[in-house]
Amino acid sequence: MSRGQNSGGLMSSAGLVRYFDAEDRNAIRIDPKTVVAFGVLFGFAVLVLNAIGI
Repeated sequence: MSRGQNSGGLMSSAGLVRYFDAEDRNAIRIDPKTVVAFGVLFGFAVLVLNAIGI
């Protein structure tokens, strides 16, 4: 890559960061603890179903 050439990587990603960082009042908000609890319960359910042979 030559010295005079700018790849534009930082500039092109700046718009995406600004887009995804914006707060939306209509967005669904889920507490991270709820997501973790659901994952643990789902994993436990899979283990139980595997144990009983379904």
